Amino acid sequence: MNNLCADIGWKSINHAGEQLCGDHVDIVEQGENSTVIVLADGLGSGVKASILSTLTSKIISTMMAADLPLEECVSTIAATLPICSERGVAYSTFTIIHLIENHTAELIQYDNPQVIVLRDCQNWEYPKSELNIGGKKIYKSVIKLQENDIFVAMSDGCPHAGIGLAYNFGWKRENIIDFMETFAHVGYTAKTLSTMLVDECNKQYGFEPGDDATACVIHIRKRAPMNILFGPPRNRDDCNRMMSLFFSKEGKHIVCGGTTSSIAAQYLGKPVKASLTFDHSDVPPIAEVEGIDLVTEGVITINKVIEYARDALDKNELYEQWSTKRDGASLICRLLFEEATDINFYVGRAVNPAHQNPELPINFNIKMNLVEELTACLKKMGKRIKVSYF
Repeated sequence: MNNLCADIGWKSINHAGEQLCGDHVDIVEQGENSTVIVLADGLGSGVKASILSTLTSKIISTMMAADLPLEECVSTIAATLPICSERGVAYSTFTIIHLIENHTAELIQYDNPQVIVLRDCQNWEYPKSELNIGGKKIYKSVIKLQENDIFVAMSDGCPHAGIGLAYNFGWKRENIIDFMETFAHVGYTAKTLSTMLVDECNKQYGFEPGDDATACVIHIRKRAPMNILFGPPRNRDDCNRMMSLFFSKEGKHIVCGGTTSSIAAQYLGKPVKASLTFDHSDVPPIAEVEGIDLVTEGVITINKVIEYARDALDKNELYEQWSTKRDGASLICRLLFEEATDINFYVGRAVNPAHQNPELPINFNIKMNLVEELTACLKKMGKRIKVSYF
C-alpha cells in the first residue's frame, strides 16, 4: 500500500433561471482506499435534467462500487435512459473516475468533455481506448497514479462558457487547460480548484449561465496527519495519559480552549503566551505555546470553524475569508480543510464551570454537538477521522 490519498472537490452552477442543477456528482467509497466518482450531465436543464443525471450517477456509482463489470453498468444505463427522439442523443452523459487502492485510476467517459490530467503541473495526454457498449461509444483509460496528479472532470457547460459573449465557440478545452496549469503548482485543494474553474465559467457567461456547469477535481497527494485537542478530561488523573497520547502522534498539533491549553503547557513545561489583538471581531485571540502548532479559544472558535465548514461543503463563498485571515478559526480551517488528510480528535468530557452561567448559551451538550458536527463535515470533505474521548 502506498502513502497516497485522493482529495476530491466539486462545484456546480445552475442554468440561469433554474432552481435545480442538471448535473450531478456522486462519490462512493469502495473500501478504505478505493473510490468511485461519477459526474453525470442530464440533457437540457431544470427538473428533468436533474432527475436523469441523479439517476445515472446513482446507478453507475452503486453498481461499480459493488464490483460489477463496466459493461453491465453501462448496459443498465443504456436500457434505463433512452435516446431523445428529437435530438438523437442520450438523455444523460457521464464521466467515471474509479480510484483503485489510490494506486490506479480507471477513467470511463461517455460524451462529456474529455477529462484533463495535469502531471508535473502540465497537461498530460493520457492513453485512451475506444469501446462500444450497448451502442454507445465509450472511452476507457487506465492510469498509474503519481503524487500531485490533478484530474479535472467537467460537464459541457464549462467549455460552452462565453459562447456569443467573450468567445465565438466557447471557452475551449485548451483554454481551460491553460487556466488550470496556472494554479496547478500552488497546492490548492480540489474544492478550491473546482470553485476557481466554475467561478471563471460563470464570469465567461456574464454571470447568466446558458447551461449548467460542473467541475469535479481530484488531487492525488500524500497523507498528512493532524491532531486536535478540545477540552480537559473528565477525570483529572487522565490528564497525563491524554497529553501523552496526543503529543506522541505524528503530525501537527492544535489545542483548543483556555483550560486545555494550560494543561498542555504544563505537561510540556512551557509558558502560555497570550495575544490580546483581535484579528477577527467575533473570534477570540490565539495564544502561543512552544511545542504546539496552534493554540486557540474553544467553543466560540470551533463554532466559527463549523460555519466555514458548512459553507465549504456548499457554495464555498467564504473561502476568501478563512484562506487569508489570521484569527484562530481561519488558521484551524487552513490546517484541517487544506493541509490534513487524517485527523485525530482528542476530546475531554470535563464540564467547564464557566459554561454553567445560565446567561451563557454554552453547555456540555453543545460542546459535544460541535465535535460531532465538525467531524461529520470533515468526513464529507473526504478526511479520515478518529475521535477519542477522555
